[in-house]
Amino acid sequence: MRALILGGTGMLGRALVAEARRRGQPALALSHAQADVTDPGRLRYWMDGFRPELVINAAAFTKVDACEGEARELAFAVNGAAVGNVAATAAAAQTAGARLVHVSTDYVFDGRLAGESRRPYREDDPTAPLSVYGQSKLEGERQALRHPNALVVRTSWLFGPGGPNFAATMVGLIRQGKLPLRVVDDQEGCPTYTPFLARAILDLAPLAVTGIVHYRNREAVTWYAFAREIAALWADPAQSVDVQPVTTADVPRPAPRPAYSVLDVQRFESALGRRVEAWVWGLADYLARIRQGRT
Repeated sequence: MRALILGGTGMLGRALVAEARRRGQPALALSHAQADVTDPGRLRYWMDGFRPELVINAAAFTKVDACEGEARELAFAVNGAAVGNVAATAAAAQTAGARLVHVSTDYVFDGRLAGESRRPYREDDPTAPLSVYGQSKLEGERQALRHPNALVVRTSWLFGPGGPNFAATMVGLIRQGKLPLRVVDDQEGCPTYTPFLARAILDLAPLAVTGIVHYRNREAVTWYAFAREIAALWADPAQSVDVQPVTTADVPRPAPRPAYSVLDVQRFESALGRRVEAWVWGLADYLARIRQGRT
């Protein structure tokens, strides 16, 4: 499938390009400067010129805390209304059989299942985002699903080469000796390695799966537990890295986060006939890339 990747120079966009090339699949990755998703004219230019069979929207404004203040309008413009532009131009490209895949987030949920049934969120569970970021991404889902052939892939806690992420931040602090690491232990979710997510998206794209699908890696952890695993895999055997648990209240942030945002992946696993990957596999690979200077 000829794939047009919006947000193609971001962390997920780069992983998508690498996976497409590994498969020998034609892919055109566009940066924000090349294809601003808020500009329908630019989108039409690329759709008409490239005539994609698959359009993957990995473009997003992801500065969660900034969305609560001065970037509120930008968040809704990029994460919400602009997805309508993408869906409309993808629909116009249907003469080439265009398929739209839009990437969304676990932040569309409020995390209250942690105090109720303690089960992962299913695709049809009620959404109730706590933050402006989550609200803007939920609006993006609605816009995407106006496309009759659209697939929305919700995911969580991304890390990987090519962009800022939690694992890179922890490694940077360890390298600089900025210890102890004080990390939140009352927010639970699932880290997801972007090369694994890219593989999942490109595996889903040719299938007759529409609507919403959840994808993340296993198993669920808190940020503190994730940080401890990063430290254990990164540190020299003779080095002791002190990782201390704190509460969300100890490190207040402008944007509220869901306390529990584990996504149910049964629909994905049934569609592909395989289990989702373990995030620790991705973490080992990612840390090896950092050591080799390949990030």
